[in-house]
Amino acid sequence: DDKDMQKATGVLDSYGIRHLCIGKPQDERALLLTHQDKDYLLFIDYLRDIWFESSYLLDRKQSGEACAKKRFLNYKKQPIRYRFPKEFKGTLNSYGLEADRRKPTGIKAAIIREKGVNGDREMAYSLYLAGFDVKDVHMTDLTSGRETLDDVNMIVFCGGFSNSDVLGSAKGWAGGFLWNDKAKAALKKFYARPDTLSLGICNGCQLMIELNLINPEHSQKATMLHNDSHKFESQFIGLTIPENNSVMFKSLSGSKLGIWVAHGEGKFNLPEGMENYNVVARYAYRSYPANPNGSPDGIAGIASADGRHLAMMPHLERAIFPWQCGYYPENRRSADEVTPWIEAFVNARRWIEQHKK
Repeated sequence: DDKDMQKATGVLDSYGIRHLCIGKPQDERALLLTHQDKDYLLFIDYLRDIWFESSYLLDRKQSGEACAKKRFLNYKKQPIRYRFPKEFKGTLNSYGLEADRRKPTGIKAAIIREKGVNGDREMAYSLYLAGFDVKDVHMTDLTSGRETLDDVNMIVFCGGFSNSDVLGSAKGWAGGFLWNDKAKAALKKFYARPDTLSLGICNGCQLMIELNLINPEHSQKATMLHNDSHKFESQFIGLTIPENNSVMFKSLSGSKLGIWVAHGEGKFNLPEGMENYNVVARYAYRSYPANPNGSPDGIAGIASADGRHLAMMPHLERAIFPWQCGYYPENRRSADEVTPWIEAFVNARRWIEQHKK
């Protein structure tokens, strides 16, 4: 506005910098240019379509006509909208957290890694910030028997490309558990305990589905399929958290939040019927590209029937701070220290504090 203009020009004048006003912001999505006594009205949405058309023509060769056309038609129809939890204050203090904590809390979480996993650092920090003492466990620790998971209450399978996804996403990683007696026994014992939680993100989600850790009671095992676009999808999208009974996401029910996705095989194939799954996260829009993989009903994450074990494709650990987000509401961008995603990790720690044996 004029007040801001005066302030800006005042600063320039104070330093003796010559300046010229060449434009002013306006509410309409159009640019009005004046040159040599002629006015030119340029409509932004129309120009965006022209700019995007080249990408669409190239995308047809990668994704095929159907997905490329959907991306071209929907990119401007799928805005990311936020709806924050009612009690969310955006501060570390509101959760009783300290960023510089050095004393152990006694609540242990283990990050389980395999060759090619790359999301362990962000996940370790998210857990640490939420009050966990974080332990690094490589698959060789489990297969050799050096690690038994007896002293941890939460395990996390991180995202990445385990074994380069050579045999399919997480197939080789799953084999490390299925065909090694020590690793298999440690995992089975962990899931048999009533005081444990687990989380699988992206490649970790694919692993949990492959090992049937979410719904072992089902006669038909769920699977993860290639994205409908037949290519790796990486973007910042909107996620909706429905009413659910999961440990980590229950308090976020009704929220709409932004989050990152980065995967090639993220489409849930749920053979038992939707009513038999505990859906804890859905993409904000059912159509591509906001639904990046074509999952039925926009499903992005599911939990076990008791809510203790959660598998999801999007990366909440990559969006715990506003500055990590591709978009965050302007009125909260500077004020919030953390996003609501940190609450999921805090919920996990608090549950363990109440149920730890």
